[in-house]
Amino acid sequence: MASTGPGLYTEIGKKSRDLLYKDYQTDQKFTLTTVAANGATITAASTKKNEAIVSEIQSQLKGKNVTVDVKVTSESSVIATVTVPELYTPGLKGMLCVPIPYNKSASGKAELQYLHAHAGINASVGLNANPLVNLSGVLGTKDLAFGADVAFDTASGDFTKYNAGVSLTNEDLTASVVLNNKGDTLAASYYQQVKGSTAVGAELAHSFSSNANTLTIGTQHALDPLTTVKGRFNNNGIASALIQHAWRPNSLVTVSTEFDTKAMEKSPKFGLALALKP
Repeated sequence: MASTGPGLYTEIGKKSRDLLYKDYQTDQKFTLTTVAANGATITAASTKKNEAIVSEIQSQLKGKNVTVDVKVTSESSVIATVTVPELYTPGLKGMLCVPIPYNKSASGKAELQYLHAHAGINASVGLNANPLVNLSGVLGTKDLAFGADVAFDTASGDFTKYNAGVSLTNEDLTASVVLNNKGDTLAASYYQQVKGSTAVGAELAHSFSSNANTLTIGTQHALDPLTTVKGRFNNNGIASALIQHAWRPNSLVTVSTEFDTKAMEKSPKFGLALALKP
């Protein structure tokens, strides 16, 4: 249904965000995914950021009508997520996220997603005494969509988030305008497929409180079916580049770098991500 409808609110501007920001990093990350004999998928991930190392193990078991994910982090937290992809009616997905052991002060939540040919709705509520309630909705088609995203904290009685956006999509170009940060930031972005292996994108964001503008431009190009290069630059002088290679099916190595063109005396930052799936 998402392929024929407007999708969820998170899909507004997603193509340009992925081109400009996805896979860029200055940390070291290692991910290993294996499949057990019973069909369970087990993923172990570890990220080194500065001197800190954050690790997690996630297992996923899929049944006919339900998927169960259990995530254990290096901070000794355990979270179980149960997903029902078809809940009572086509297009309706249900998710229940529960910390283990469960207690009323923990950050569990129940979530529903509904995809229709002319609408996409996502609603979630925290599983505690004073929950955070989040509701987002999109109306339109896959070509033109309008949406809003709000969150209400029942503990404080305040709206912690209210965003809105519109997107326009045709065969090779996607443009969007979103209002974020409680109406303080207005961002316009676009993504265009120039050729079959090359795409370009840009984002211009304006902050009303600081009256500051940030312009980011970027491009990506597939050198071959297994190798992709990306580059981006913003008006603050920060330049970034990466190369990603699939050295075997579902196994990726990504090397990225970032440097400040206005402070060339500083050493550039480098990041490495290795994802293995035998």
